[in-house]
Amino acid sequence: MQDTRPPVVTDDELGNLTQFEFLALSSSLNLADGHARQDLTLGQQRVVDDLPQLWAQAVKQPVDEIEREAIGTYFELLGQRSYPAAEGRVLSCYSSSVAMEIFARSLATVTDRIALVHPTFDNIPDILRGVGLELVAVEEEQLHGGDLDAALLDSVGCLFVTTPNNPTGKVVSRERLARLAEQCARHDVVLTLDTSFRGFDPAAHYDHYEVLRDSGCRWVVIEDTGKLWPTLELKVGWLVSSEHNGLPLGKVYSDILLGVSPLVLLMIKRLAEDAADGGLTDLHRFIATNRAIVRDGLAGVPEVTFPDPLSRASVERVHLGSRSGLAVWQELRQHNLFALPCGPFHWARPEEGGNCLRIALSRSATAVEAATRLLRSVLVAP
Repeated sequence: MQDTRPPVVTDDELGNLTQFEFLALSSSLNLADGHARQDLTLGQQRVVDDLPQLWAQAVKQPVDEIEREAIGTYFELLGQRSYPAAEGRVLSCYSSSVAMEIFARSLATVTDRIALVHPTFDNIPDILRGVGLELVAVEEEQLHGGDLDAALLDSVGCLFVTTPNNPTGKVVSRERLARLAEQCARHDVVLTLDTSFRGFDPAAHYDHYEVLRDSGCRWVVIEDTGKLWPTLELKVGWLVSSEHNGLPLGKVYSDILLGVSPLVLLMIKRLAEDAADGGLTDLHRFIATNRAIVRDGLAGVPEVTFPDPLSRASVERVHLGSRSGLAVWQELRQHNLFALPCGPFHWARPEEGGNCLRIALSRSATAVEAATRLLRSVLVAP
């Protein structure tokens, strides 16, 4: 009889995290990628039901007006009232990865070295390396602790921070952001933030743009709607920048795209309005419930711990003790259950994430429960 089990993946064949996520797309137990895949709420379903009307509106209403309204509604939902509304300061992209590519290409025209938070999602270092930038790891504890080393800042053209971070969920506080921005201003370093998971944690809803504006540093922020709502990959990433930032963002943007669909922008505006009307609070409750399902379901499993007890992001790391995350991933794959081994998040030293899995929580509670039971059975098997 033919062996239909999926082939074993060796350490030498370990790919990037998106490749792991791709393997999971057709599985009913896909807890790999951080995109929102739960059921629509009633409010979100009404937005989807109105798509024909939104299409007609998108045909008639000027695109710049639609874009301006969508940006304002989304940014204010998450407390970002001081975002720069001037023309060219907020560039709409198909996704945060496209925004990241535009940023990286622009940065590479003015520097060849960047300081990057460690760990973080590996497509960030991959994109930066892809344009020829040398990466310097800045440990997350350093970013949240004392001043960064002056020699480090003198040696790079940019400091890149993910907040809330993926996979740890750690948020850079208002006070800490002000201090980092002050240091970057003093050393003439571009401070760049990826805030793609901002929506999940109220601690990240203070007005970042007010802090950045008042610091006097040069800055770039990447925003993203793709993690919040289950919109079948219809999303927007925004590339936001300070005045006189010294980067050719507008030129590189025009090399890659003209703009995004006004239909998607109208949908995002309506979803943001629904979120402001209680939907965001409901989402926070939903993610907290799924996190509790995972933690309660794995309670008492030998060696299993949860290294991010304060995280409110839509992902959860599970530390497996002495077990290899890749080996457990292999076992789970035999059962058509997919999570992410955490080695690639530690892009400078993958071995540091070798004993963790990351589980996506933006799934139905039924899927999370089934996945947790299956993970537990694998972990306690003799």
